Amino acid sequence: MKKIILGSASPRRKEILAQIGAEFTVRVSGKEEVYRSSRPEDIVRELALMKAENVASDLSEELSEMKHTVIKDTVILGADTVVVLDDRILGKPGDKAEAFEMLTRLQGRTHEVCTGVAALDFDSTGRKRVTDHAVVTKVFVHTMTEKEIRDYIATGEPMDKAGAYGIQGRFAPYIDRIEGDYYNVVGLPASYVYQMLKGLGAI
Repeated sequence: MKKIILGSASPRRKEILAQIGAEFTVRVSGKEEVYRSSRPEDIVRELALMKAENVASDLSEELSEMKHTVIKDTVILGADTVVVLDDRILGKPGDKAEAFEMLTRLQGRTHEVCTGVAALDFDSTGRKRVTDHAVVTKVFVHTMTEKEIRDYIATGEPMDKAGAYGIQGRFAPYIDRIEGDYYNVVGLPASYVYQMLKGLGAI
């Protein structure tokens, strides 16, 4: 069985990966991530791959110092999620005012959540194979009053989440419906990741 390394500090991604039965360790690189793509699906794939590659680079440097030359029998996972409305990416809000602006735009409308997943698959000889994919889920948000938006912001939940909301948290009453993978909106498309890891012999 191959070793799995999750290149993300997100507690939600850790929970989902554990939920599908994967045994893994977490490792996050502090290297800068800058994308060049313009389409949301391409951006998340690029960033996910960059996160995985940065972790692989850090690990390779450590192995080299310990006189081990290559990474073997390991799958390194990278992931990135964005919320998209009117072709504009909504990141994490910088403050409560920005969270209010985002939620006001999202309420009563449909938006997309794109998660990119990248896997660096190292075989027993250290040879690397790259897999990257983007999963898109449509999210339909119910109409909200200003009080409902401000009360939700007061919970503090929106501040560390793309689009200023968490589908799995206190925002649940305002999710009218979704089309696609629920877990993708949380931060990691569970079914896709499970099937991919299974195909790579890591689960």
